[in-house]
Parts: sequence; structure tokens; C-alpha cells
Amino acid sequence: MAQRETWTTRAGFILAAVGSAVGLGNIWQFPFKTAENGGAAFVLVYLFAAVLIGLPTILGEFAIGRRAKINAVEAFDRLDHPAWTVVGGLGLFTGLWILSYYSVVGGWVIRYVIGSLTGGYFGDTAAYFGAVSVGWEAIAFHAVFMALTAGIVAFGVEDGIEKATKLMVPSVVVMLVGLAVYAFTLGGSGPAYGYYLSPDLGYLANNLGSVIPFAVSQAFFSLSLGMGAMITYASYIGEDESLPADGGLVVGLNTAIGVLAGLVVIPLLFVQFGTVPESAAGGGPGALFVSVAQAFANLGMAGRAVGALFFFVVLVAALSSAISLLEVVTSYCVDKYDWNRKPTAFGFGGALFLLGTLAAWDTAWLGWFDTLAYSVLLPASVLLGVIFVGWVYGPEAVDEIKQGSSADASVANLWIWWLRTVVFVGVFITLYLGVTSIYASPGLPFL
Repeated sequence: MAQRETWTTRAGFILAAVGSAVGLGNIWQFPFKTAENGGAAFVLVYLFAAVLIGLPTILGEFAIGRRAKINAVEAFDRLDHPAWTVVGGLGLFTGLWILSYYSVVGGWVIRYVIGSLTGGYFGDTAAYFGAVSVGWEAIAFHAVFMALTAGIVAFGVEDGIEKATKLMVPSVVVMLVGLAVYAFTLGGSGPAYGYYLSPDLGYLANNLGSVIPFAVSQAFFSLSLGMGAMITYASYIGEDESLPADGGLVVGLNTAIGVLAGLVVIPLLFVQFGTVPESAAGGGPGALFVSVAQAFANLGMAGRAVGALFFFVVLVAALSSAISLLEVVTSYCVDKYDWNRKPTAFGFGGALFLLGTLAAWDTAWLGWFDTLAYSVLLPASVLLGVIFVGWVYGPEAVDEIKQGSSADASVANLWIWWLRTVVFVGVFITLYLGVTSIYASPGLPFL
């Protein structure tokens, strides 16, 4: 068996992990989950969720990955807990499930980069979205996005993923900052910042029960938790790395980029519509691909350049996340069966393309895929991982957190007990509410 790859630098690992986290969850969903749940009130709860639940959870996944130094599925067997391999298996399945329809949305983004440059959607954004989001054209661009993803993964950890994310993540930050500055200069953007940055505590008090589950689920999705990606990426790092420091950087940078995306999208919507349109506040495809596209269309010729730049940022972010999800299954097959990386990456990319054609053919399927992932698969996978790290592997996990870091025993023990109690309760409630919401309104496209 060939020697297992590793990250060449600490920055490579951090940027890859941030790239995994930064994606459509930040730019496609975060601004519109914010709009749907009270603006700044949601942002406030999300920030707490990212720090108090997301950070402890990502440290748990880092601890598993680095300790085992193998893919997310076999990690539990190598840690002498083979019965818990189901956790890795569920994470792998969840990541593949998400990537199958995520790639469809990635294909839309490619189409919108082109549409921005040509002004293709400027006449009627709703009609344009309806034309390109389903059918053979959607399938074709879904194939292009999946091929790009598989191509990067095929080159390996060092030559593919690390080099790509070292370019992608800084590019996303620079371009988003530029777009945020541009949005700030637009007349009429002032009210947007009050809506986005000044929490309505009255709204929060009256809607806490609905805001919290959305905020926690958003933290899972945007941090790539419960998908096996962080376990896999951590398996390539050395013992001298500080997991708390790296985890803090990943969560901090990811959260900052999500907030930055809101500073682009929310002002653009306010300038053009005076508020967040109902189609945008409802989230989903209509939010990004109709409402924001209409905002660019209303800018005239300037909208072509600004729109193309914005959707290019979304495309880069989407690719950086997609490669982490495909790497989970690729790493598993390379580690366990010594399969050649290139045909493995393209083979699974092809299989996921076929699964995703359902979502490309009919957006009802895409909505159902997303709802199942967001409400059930992610929180279930995270919950099992939290139980394993907190109650099964606790002492060894504490040792791993202390390894290479300045964290003393008291800090590490506080982390493990926080994971066992606060994080466990928060994830359990999120899963319960997600399951009950699907049970109450399944919305299956084939019924």
C-alpha cells in the first residue's frame, strides 16, 4: 500500500477545513435563513450556536480523525470500537446524499455566472430560473460541476485539495469583501444594516423555539459536521498541531465569511426592494437565484459585472465544500481497498451524478433531499458522534485534545463535559424537532 498523504502545511489543513465549511451553506442559505428568522435575532443565535455547539463538536471530529489517522469509516475500528463504525458510515452516507443534490445547485451557479455576463436573466429572473433549474440543461451543468469536483479530488490531498483550497478560500474572502464594500456604497443600504446587525430581542423571545433549531442546523451544515469530512481532513494532520487553535480558526473564519455573505446579500435586497422580498425570506432556490438575480438585473450594465463576480464567488465556495464530501468516500476506498484514487473519485462522482439527476429533473426532489439532510441525517450523525466522543471515547479524546496544544487538563475536561451535556441536549432537541417537522409534513415528491 502506498504511503498515506498528509497536509504539507498547517495553513493547508486550515484552509481546506475552512473551504469544506464555506460553501452554499454560507452564501446560499445563511442570508436567507437570517431573513426567514428575524434578521439579526437569527444571526445572534447562530453565533452562539457556532461557538457553543459547533466548536466543541468540530473538536470531537478532529480528535477522532487525528487519533485514528485513517478515513472516517474505519477510524472507529482503529480506535478499538468497531461497533461504532456505524457513525462513520452514516457520516459518509450523509455527505454523499448532500453532494448528490449540492452538485445540482453548483450547476445552477455555473449557469448564472454565464447568465450574468450575457444578461441572460435580466429580462425575467423567475422565468430564467424556471428554464435553467430543471430538465436536460440542469442535468448537463450538474455533470460539469461534478466533473470539476472529481477532477480536484483525483489529484490527491497535496496536489489537488490543498493547492485548490489555498487558492479558493482567500479568493472567496477577497471577493466577498469587495462586494460588501460595493453594497455599502449603494444608496438606501442603511436600513439593511439595522435589520441584519441590530437584534430584535422581542422577536427572539417570542420565537426562540423556532429560531434555535434553524440556527443549530445551520451551524452543522455550514461547518460540514456530521458528514465525515472533518474526521477525514483531520486524519491527515500531525501530532504537533493544536486542535483547539485549529478548530477555533476554522469556526471563526467560517462564521465570519457567513456573516460577510449577509453583508453582501441583505443590503443588495434592501436597495432594490426596500426590504427582503417574500421569495427570499422563504429561503431555497428562489432566494438566491430569483431575488438576488433581480437585484443585479436592476443595476443595469453594472449588474453584469457585479452579478458575475458574486456567482463566481458562490461557485468557488461550492467547489471547496464539494471536494471535501467526495474526499470522504474516496479516502475510505483508497485506505481500505487500496483503490487507485483517480478512477475512484470519478467513479463515485459518476454515481452521485446519476443520483442527483432526480433533483436536477425536478426541484421538488431537491427540496426533499435537502429537508431530509438538514432535519434528520445531519443532526442524527452529529448526535451519534457526540455520544461516542463524550461518553465512549472520553478519556482518550481528552488526551488527544491536549496533544500539541496549550490546553491543560481542566480546559480539556470542561470541553468533554460540555460536549456530554450542553451539546448533547442541543443536538438531541434539534433532531427531535427535525423529525417531527418531517412527520407532520413529509412533502415527498413521489406521493
